Amino acid sequence: MNATPTAATRQALAERVANLAASTAIVTLACLAYRYAPYHSGQVNELYLVGSFTFTGVQFLAVGASMYIALLAIYYLTVREHRESKSLRFLRVAHAFLRSPGRTWRDGLPPADRVAVLTTVLKGFFGPLMAMSLMGFCVGAIRHGAAIYGGDASSDGLRLLFDRHGFWFLIQAILFVDVFVFTVGYLVESPALRNEIRSVDPTLLGWTAALLCYPPFNGFTSWLLGNQVSDFPRFDDPTAHVALNVLLLTLMAVYAWASVALGLKASNLTHRGIIARGPYAVIRHPAYVCKNMAWWIGSIPLVSEAFAQSLFFGVQAVASVVGWTMLYVLRALTEEDHLRRVDGEYAAYAAQVRYRFIPGVY
Repeated sequence: MNATPTAATRQALAERVANLAASTAIVTLACLAYRYAPYHSGQVNELYLVGSFTFTGVQFLAVGASMYIALLAIYYLTVREHRESKSLRFLRVAHAFLRSPGRTWRDGLPPADRVAVLTTVLKGFFGPLMAMSLMGFCVGAIRHGAAIYGGDASSDGLRLLFDRHGFWFLIQAILFVDVFVFTVGYLVESPALRNEIRSVDPTLLGWTAALLCYPPFNGFTSWLLGNQVSDFPRFDDPTAHVALNVLLLTLMAVYAWASVALGLKASNLTHRGIIARGPYAVIRHPAYVCKNMAWWIGSIPLVSEAFAQSLFFGVQAVASVVGWTMLYVLRALTEEDHLRRVDGEYAAYAAQVRYRFIPGVY
């Protein structure tokens, strides 16, 4: 009579351990790929200073991955209802493909396996990228915040303080909020939190449009389209300089607000449920609109300088900014196409919020 419960308990424990082992393997492989990618070598080898505490990027990546694996261990070993994780499904599919690639390709994947594979690739790419970006923005905000706190605004002058540290503190803090939400969104997925990934865009066009906006692929995009945007545009007129940069910061703050509105459902290329609150109650793509408007402000000095050189260079500079904007329009359209194919939830949202980018227009 006692053998059956014991056997069931052992099997359940073995399944939990298998989930943990698979997730640990995926996290380790993703971090190693990030660590040894030539594009990221400068970031992972850079020495960061926070007060008197110093660390390298690779040390942060290693500690962050270890903490994440420890949290996964707690989750897998304590969650009441367990099932095969997407990481374990991914490894099973990979094993089957290695054993018989032709047969696996011809037979195709069941929907659950396809979602598991695409989800694992998505998290493996964006997880380390978001975590490292989050660390960089955090360090930047602390450094500029400390300079403001310890500086003398009366001696430096408010304009100089704004240029040296104020703008940079605010933009780093805003981007920290944005990336923090997406980092948690990529790393945390649970039915109990209602943020489980239902579908991942299976199209090459959707993935291409998204990845071209992130390193290392945005290097190719910059080569192809050019880069006529300044992170901190400077204008000769003091009033215009402050006003336009405050407007830029405001747009980026709304951009971060859109990420906060997504909450635990924040991630690219996925359907995890539709959000209709915050700026998403006004237009369907507020983050893309605000980011691109901020870029247009950031492009003004460089575009003006290009026109001063010649009409050809000026038109080329404008075309560069338009090209980046069109890439985000493509992202919006591919995302909508994916979400509409999964179920009727996005169609209902689109009927409620009619405009994609400009209220009352389009």
